[in-house]
Amino acid sequence: MGDYNCSLLSTGDKNSLSNQHRQDQTALYTQLVISIALGAGAFFTFCILRPRWTGLYAARKRQKNAASKLPQLPDTFLGWIPVLYSISEEQVLASAGLDAYVFLSFFKMAIKFLTVTFFFALVVILPVNIHYMDYSFPPGHGVVTSNQSPNPNLLFPLDSFPGSETDMAITAQEISKSHSSSILWMYVVFTYLFSALAMYLLITTTMKIINIRQEYLGSQTTVTDRTIRLSGIPPDLRDEGKITETIENLQIGKVESVILCRDWKELDDMIAQRLTFLRKLEEAWTVHLGYSRAVSTQASRERAQSRAAVREDAPLLEDGEPHEQSHVAVYGQDRPKTRIWYGFLGLQSRTVDAIDYFEERLRRLDEKITTARKKTFTPMPLAFVTLDSIAACQMAVQATVDPKPMQLLANPAPAPSDVIWQNTYLSRSSRITRAWSVTLIILILTVFWTALLVPIAGLVSIKSICSVWPQLAFALESNPISQSLVATGLPTALISLLTVLVPFLYYWLSTQQGMLSQGEIEMSLISKNFFFTFFNLFLLFTIFGTASITFAKVNDTLAGASKDASEIARKLATSLQDLDYFYINLIILQALGLFPFRLLEFGSVALYPITLIGAKTPRDYAELVQPPVFSYGFYLPQTLLIFVICVVYSVLQSSWLILFFGLVYFLIGSFIYKYQLLYAMDHRQHSTGQAWLIICNCVVVGLLFFEIAMAGLLALRAAFYRSILIIPLLAGTIWFNIFFRRTYDPLMKFIALRSLNSKPPFGNVAPGESRYERETDHGRAVDEDDETGLRYINPSLVIPLEEVWLAQNRANGTDHRDEAVEDV
Repeated sequence: MGDYNCSLLSTGDKNSLSNQHRQDQTALYTQLVISIALGAGAFFTFCILRPRWTGLYAARKRQKNAASKLPQLPDTFLGWIPVLYSISEEQVLASAGLDAYVFLSFFKMAIKFLTVTFFFALVVILPVNIHYMDYSFPPGHGVVTSNQSPNPNLLFPLDSFPGSETDMAITAQEISKSHSSSILWMYVVFTYLFSALAMYLLITTTMKIINIRQEYLGSQTTVTDRTIRLSGIPPDLRDEGKITETIENLQIGKVESVILCRDWKELDDMIAQRLTFLRKLEEAWTVHLGYSRAVSTQASRERAQSRAAVREDAPLLEDGEPHEQSHVAVYGQDRPKTRIWYGFLGLQSRTVDAIDYFEERLRRLDEKITTARKKTFTPMPLAFVTLDSIAACQMAVQATVDPKPMQLLANPAPAPSDVIWQNTYLSRSSRITRAWSVTLIILILTVFWTALLVPIAGLVSIKSICSVWPQLAFALESNPISQSLVATGLPTALISLLTVLVPFLYYWLSTQQGMLSQGEIEMSLISKNFFFTFFNLFLLFTIFGTASITFAKVNDTLAGASKDASEIARKLATSLQDLDYFYINLIILQALGLFPFRLLEFGSVALYPITLIGAKTPRDYAELVQPPVFSYGFYLPQTLLIFVICVVYSVLQSSWLILFFGLVYFLIGSFIYKYQLLYAMDHRQHSTGQAWLIICNCVVVGLLFFEIAMAGLLALRAAFYRSILIIPLLAGTIWFNIFFRRTYDPLMKFIALRSLNSKPPFGNVAPGESRYERETDHGRAVDEDDETGLRYINPSLVIPLEEVWLAQNRANGTDHRDEAVEDV
């Protein structure tokens, strides 16, 4: 350790600065080569496999009625691209619903914003920086002279920061002389201009979405749009008749039906237990009958469908024709056995015939379920009330029903298929406890992510690596390509991996909060994941981006920040400029390297052999070929983070690079997500476009961070008057957020009374079945599951008790049921 002097890695002379330029250039080109190679390989692989694996890459179009009328994509190598590009907004709305329309609208808004900002960055900001700020163009080119700024890649030289470690004594007066006032005014002007542009696009896009949403929802008369979720029902009103009388006394309309939620836990547990035994029985029969990957006939397929009432489509990795599907073929095997435990503390065991044992367990459970369905369960303070008109429903949810707080609260009801019935009988205290517990866990995880990101952030700086492993640091310095891979490629890969894995944990946490619908879970997941990506992966990573990976220096940084708020500003100002190429490389990896893998659905393809090994029964194979599920909570937060990064860096010296690759990111992303939402992936949770409110809030957060960063940078540059001029913009952005939420939020949550019975958006939609067509005389909804129907009722009360699903009729055999009865 003593033979290595880390200070020699960055001496501050012109040779070291030239090396830094070459390192940035090498890292950028290395990332481009790697990302393009990965992305091109994934894209060409997809183009080859797409016409062959239709069960995967056209799963939604094959299985969803709403997508069946979309244009058929050609089987040629690239012929599908112009057809997909030509699909209009009205076709997206008709076939994929409001959520997909809103999701793709955000990409269009981002493309407009980045196009305008990139134009100004390329035409105005870049030439000014080259002429006045000694900015090298292209990156890494040009000679650094001794009288230039110590680091010309920065918007403001780091040595001008008060308290920075440098031997160059440059005072604020000398700095102000070296740059004219007009150059610094440019950053103030563009901060105002880009903030105003973002607000303008938010308002115009929101108005368009509101108009479409109001016409889309106001033109239908579905049971979902006529139903309110009534919570906080007092004990004396927990009766269907009393609830009906209470609502009708409001004189807003007639009540068609009331579903009072009750404590169905006993029944739900028995249904879940029955499904477990049913699967075990099917597995036992499959072992007994034998199974092999064989070709089945259409007749056997129809018999299997009639037994299980579950559709079985093409295998994931095969052509998908009915006559080519794999099923269980019959050839005899010994009847399987299972070990059961009984007696005192379950210490005695016995081996019995598995088929007869599980059949008897099913028979007894069926008797219990039939009896339980006739019971009267304890009523809960929650009900779904269906009114005779949408107008009556909207008046109820937009008004205060009861004068007492927290009592008779009316809210729009989720779709029947979206309700999580297991959470309807949770008490309010239990739901609150769960919510606070999840919040506490997220705070603990935030500290954990911070500790995890410190060493990852330290990889960005060669000096940070030297403080822990000096031999590696000096070895990397002698090999520019290896240094770019470790200092740039490895951190961007780890950050990208975290954005993929962490949402699964947050999704599980969201399911534990006791929310009443899948749509609420989806909205909660978007918020949680954006908090993780913005706070941990951007804000904290930026703070620690130039710090040493030793925890001692991190503690010193946090201690200094707690004592002096300017320490935070100085750290942010320093790191924002030092990490510009890191974020450029991150966007390149996401746009050019990883997006094509999403098109390829690499996760589904990679997991298919594993799930195929565990598949035994026809039910397993049917579940195996279901289309992948598109979750907005997994994809939207990362996209929002990329947009926020582009906004924050839109005025800095490297803005033209970040904005260019950000534009490429959103152009590629809009195309890939359009294909997945329309043709490949199923998106079950529906919130009627309310994710747009979260998108707008996240964009405003990004604007505030952008304005604070610019104010801090100008202040640290000794341009105090220009920094103060950013304060009115901050106040204006906060006022804009308040105005926006008061004005537009209600129209995104409710349906205006004047919008009822309006004409459908875009006129008569011919390309596919829209929601208003499917839910009136023509059928059901794009945004509702076809299996559940349109009744608000716990499925455990009404679903048929499913029989065993086998590939062939069961062969007659000896019945050993009596042997198992004694031990059940």
